[in-house]
Amino acid sequence: MTSFTVSPVRGGIREALGRLAEGPAPLPEVLEGLRPAERVQFQRFLRRAGHLTVRHIQVGGSPLMSIEQTARYADYEPAEVLADTWVRLSSFAFCRSRDNAWVLESPLAKHRALLGHVAGRGLVAELGAPQRVRDLTVRGLSQTEAAVLIAHLAGAGFVELGTAQGRFASDEDPTQRQWEFHDLLFHSRIRAGRYDGPYGRAYSFLGEIDPQPAVKPLPNGPCVDLHRPSLDDVMTNDQLLTTALEGRRSIRTYGEQPMTARQLGEFLYRVARIRARSTPEETLSDEMLSRPYPSGGSLHELELYLSIGRCEGLDQGIYYYDAVGHRLVLVSDNVTDREAMFGVAAISLGLEVRPDVVITLTSRFQRMAWKYRAIAYATTLRHTGVLYQTMYLVATVMGLAPCGLGAGNADLSAQVLGLDPLVESSVGDFVLGSRPTAHGDSARPEAGWQPVNSPDWEEATYSLLP
Repeated sequence: MTSFTVSPVRGGIREALGRLAEGPAPLPEVLEGLRPAERVQFQRFLRRAGHLTVRHIQVGGSPLMSIEQTARYADYEPAEVLADTWVRLSSFAFCRSRDNAWVLESPLAKHRALLGHVAGRGLVAELGAPQRVRDLTVRGLSQTEAAVLIAHLAGAGFVELGTAQGRFASDEDPTQRQWEFHDLLFHSRIRAGRYDGPYGRAYSFLGEIDPQPAVKPLPNGPCVDLHRPSLDDVMTNDQLLTTALEGRRSIRTYGEQPMTARQLGEFLYRVARIRARSTPEETLSDEMLSRPYPSGGSLHELELYLSIGRCEGLDQGIYYYDAVGHRLVLVSDNVTDREAMFGVAAISLGLEVRPDVVITLTSRFQRMAWKYRAIAYATTLRHTGVLYQTMYLVATVMGLAPCGLGAGNADLSAQVLGLDPLVESSVGDFVLGSRPTAHGDSARPEAGWQPVNSPDWEEATYSLLP
């Protein structure tokens, strides 16, 4: 619950606040009886505490719409709307059910509109296509009443006003045109400041839903133990971090000799094994894990599945990586399923080559959502990027050919892996194989790239030739 402290509160201001607490009241009525200085103080309070108040829009004595602030200091003034004004619902606006009410929201707005009356909902539906105010026909609303509602919706950021020629600024604005609706909405919800929903560590389901276990139960299937490298040998033979960073490349071709099961075992051990496990003792604590890459809250919700096409010492098939036992568990030996996974990866690679090994990263979403609000999925994507970089660096120092993929098919992977996509679904894909001899020294720029000169750090970065 949000609170706001005002001190001192006496006389007319205290009475005015009491009127607001009782229910909706016209602002002139609330201000009635206040001295001029008290009016100024009270209106200053309303501006500061706008996120605690609701503006009710009434037409002809009937409440048609309410507008709530979702951010502080986000007051608005109704826009000027005439009969000839062209209007259109913002392409970023959307309606949904929230707390058993129909609301209108937008990532561009710092408000939400509660559409409690059928006439208000009808008006929003009519605004899907651009038209003049005088041409609107909404049951239960006159043209004047519709204009009043539109003025508030436009002022709050839900409706666009066009030019006399019926053109809208967002159609020509290069910034808005490059934002996808879902991207902008996602961005507005995972950063504080614009939205008033719960944010961060909230434990919203504590006592109602049991948290997911840190270690996923193993699938039923034959197991293949993997090679465990010696830490001393790895530290002795590894390249320096800077060498690995500068030598990192996305390699989409493979050598004549395939990667070996020993190499794959070392790669997985260094990238994703579970190093330690912590059982919670306190009520507000989760079962935590330690892996080579970082994870918010040490929750480690990501899982790895490997589609093996060419790896010396391993049969073809689709496997789950058991990060505790450091072994592979066969999930499917169906050729059609395996080829489908390779096909999706090949499309992302530009159909240039068939991958040797496709590593599918999945997320057990409820591991994050049980603890965090608003940022759970965004944090999963951050973890995916962290794991990508870890895979790149380990593959580089091992002399393998790595490539993170930017596209995948979540529905296909859920079907092939036998997953409920609302419980666990793919969030990334990474291909791996043996490095072709033609790549030679990975610290040198590839063909088509030109070194950017730096007097202090030769060949530190590269830029693509025009």
